[in-house]
Amino acid sequence: MTSSVKPLIPDDDAARLAAAFGRRGFMAGGVAGGLAATPLFAPGQAHAQAAPGAEEITVDQARTAPIPIVLPSLGTGVAQQITDVISADLGNSGLFRPISATMPQGTPDFATYKTMGARAAMTGRVMDQRGSLRVEFRLWDVSTGSQIQGTAYTAAAQDWRRIAHIIADVIYGRLLGEQGYFNTRIAYIARSGPRAHQTTRLAIMDQDGANSRYLTNGQWLTLMPRFNPANSELAFLSYANYRPRVYLFNLSTGQQRILGDFSGISFAPRFAPDGSSVILSVTRGGGSDIYVVDLATMARRQVTDSGAIDTSPSFSPDGTQFVFNSDRGGSPQLYIMSASGGDARRISYGHGSYGSPVWSPRGDLIAFSRIANGSFSLGVMAPDGTGERILTEGFTVESPSFCPNGRVLAFCRQSSGGSNGAGFATGINTIDITGFHERALPAGSASDPAWSPLNK
Repeated sequence: MTSSVKPLIPDDDAARLAAAFGRRGFMAGGVAGGLAATPLFAPGQAHAQAAPGAEEITVDQARTAPIPIVLPSLGTGVAQQITDVISADLGNSGLFRPISATMPQGTPDFATYKTMGARAAMTGRVMDQRGSLRVEFRLWDVSTGSQIQGTAYTAAAQDWRRIAHIIADVIYGRLLGEQGYFNTRIAYIARSGPRAHQTTRLAIMDQDGANSRYLTNGQWLTLMPRFNPANSELAFLSYANYRPRVYLFNLSTGQQRILGDFSGISFAPRFAPDGSSVILSVTRGGGSDIYVVDLATMARRQVTDSGAIDTSPSFSPDGTQFVFNSDRGGSPQLYIMSASGGDARRISYGHGSYGSPVWSPRGDLIAFSRIANGSFSLGVMAPDGTGERILTEGFTVESPSFCPNGRVLAFCRQSSGGSNGAGFATGINTIDITGFHERALPAGSASDPAWSPLNK
């Protein structure tokens, strides 16, 4: 921040938040490097490779029939808490059916597990090592009796929840063949007060709704948080000092700064895939243009100049294109343009107005919100505009954000309110990209979710 601008987040609070949420602080304390992972070989197979599952399981199969997996308690106290988080992560994905059992002594009783219908099983133990935890974890293929994965994790005792998320990610990845997303966080806007005069605070939580903390105090309207894919940095819109502008806050260092000093209002920021720049909208007259700001030099480059309202840009995963919405054709629709500028190609042709586009990390889909006949819907389409599918509908469903593997969307769902706003509610939900397994996160009154990359 420049010396002439009062910090949006007081310096003392910024330092405290950096210690609480920075990658080093989150995994630090008594263990070199934050977390150590050591392979555990199967008994009697000291030099054998971990065996793959005997039968491949696809995500589509798991949606139809969730994978039954035995998850016995790892012990009492924090060991039970770790078990509970692993079970909740897997169960809440909709792709697994956790089965409780007694922790076996030695090799699991695979015959019994087969009668329970289990496809996989976990075993392990938790050891307190003077302020640090050692969590030994093994994943077994029940049909073959072979070990699929064996790892011992050592970290500071307060990081037990993150160890649990990491183990759940390993199970997800080994059984489904794609990267898990449980060891992530979601930035969002926490809301309080009456609907017409809500207090908004920038907040952050684990992807399951735990460890929620405020980053701002609610003095100023705050909206649109976005994670940097390359580091622990957030971009967000704040009306601080009665001037709407995009701010950057580094969760690891506590450093904060304004993203450029535009003459108009800057809003709708998103980072480039490599984290080196931010694409955003800036108002001018009755419209808005899209700019790219280089974070190293703060040089800015205008990429649209249509005379219309061009906003909500989102880069493709390779950074060569971006999707945005514009009313240049008469109504808000989705367009794709080269990151270097040039002609824009319209991709939305369904009924209604489109907004809030976001490109999947996998590159195969673009999520969006749509308004038609006074009702909101949330959907996805291919980058060429084909295959449009509506995932869910409601009074208001908006602000989609992909999890790191592109399999799940977080979004804001609002209910209609009655007289004086009675009955109004706003919260964060998640849904599979097929429209499967929608669920509400325990985040209270909230909006504007932004899913972090892994380990951020």
